[in-house]
Amino acid sequence: MNVWTRRDFLAAAAANFALARRMFAVAGDPPHGVPKRRLGRHREEVSMIALGGWDIGRNDEATAAAIMHAAIDEGLTFFDNCWEYHNGRSEEYMGRALQGGRRDKVFLMTKVCGRTYEDARSNLDDSLRRLRTDRLDLWLFHGIRWDEDPDLIFDTDRGAVRAAIEARAAGKVRYIGFSGHKEPKFMTAMLERTARPGAPFEWDAVLMPLNVVDVHYFSFQKEVLPEVVRRGIAALGMKALGAQNGRIPRELGLSAADCRRYALSLPIASLVCGIHTMENLRQDLDIARSFRPMTEVEAADLAARVEEVGKTGRIEAYKTGDYGCSIHRRKHKLAGG
Repeated sequence: MNVWTRRDFLAAAAANFALARRMFAVAGDPPHGVPKRRLGRHREEVSMIALGGWDIGRNDEATAAAIMHAAIDEGLTFFDNCWEYHNGRSEEYMGRALQGGRRDKVFLMTKVCGRTYEDARSNLDDSLRRLRTDRLDLWLFHGIRWDEDPDLIFDTDRGAVRAAIEARAAGKVRYIGFSGHKEPKFMTAMLERTARPGAPFEWDAVLMPLNVVDVHYFSFQKEVLPEVVRRGIAALGMKALGAQNGRIPRELGLSAADCRRYALSLPIASLVCGIHTMENLRQDLDIARSFRPMTEVEAADLAARVEEVGKTGRIEAYKTGDYGCSIHRRKHKLAGG
């Protein structure tokens, strides 16, 4: 667990927040569209906010399609999803919504739950079919949350990473990454894996929770983000509002705008946002278009307001509870984990 004093925060923030200001241009209140940022070491650019697949799948299909179509029309073109979201419904909704030429307008990311070669290949086939596409722009190993996950994924004979490498070679996947929100140590272990003896695997992106509460408990901002950026890997943020329908604004009294602005002021390529309604979409578009990075002092003051509850971990239930890919979780429990 990490407990930061304000002095600790300022020392770390001086690097993270200053680096973000150098990496990313200020939005400048564009009348239309969404500002873009570089995808790590790649020349690829993505919209600085992404539409989250879990929340879009909570809707009926007509509402979900209307939101996705409006997002594309407004320039929010980074779409997130996962093989397991709502038992595949989120991918199916998104796949149908992206027909009629819209697929080519978005940067499409989904996640794989399988840890073995066979399961990962099966997940990929399902995702491509549901999303009605022949390729993914970014494929992430979802929910890294157990000590054995890296060993399973990188197993020489049966590991899922082989399926990802083959899919990339076949043109079915452009970039490869992983996600997690349990503890930083699991992410660090993935970063340390090798593709072959002495050669670190060249990840393209890492998705992690980054919010004003995270800095006080099992902090991804402190322990994972700097190393990801140092390696030229695209850092992607999520849970800026603390998940669960925005626990940070609801329970701690911070505005959604301040929470989003805090996360976007870090050196991340994009922030996945839970967009469930047209109102959510309009709010997040406004935040992106009017974005101005926080200073280190502004960020520290905001973090200080939530320190007492933040250091308990209560708000970040995804760090303390049994969250993660449901299929993999069931298999793990059946195996005695």
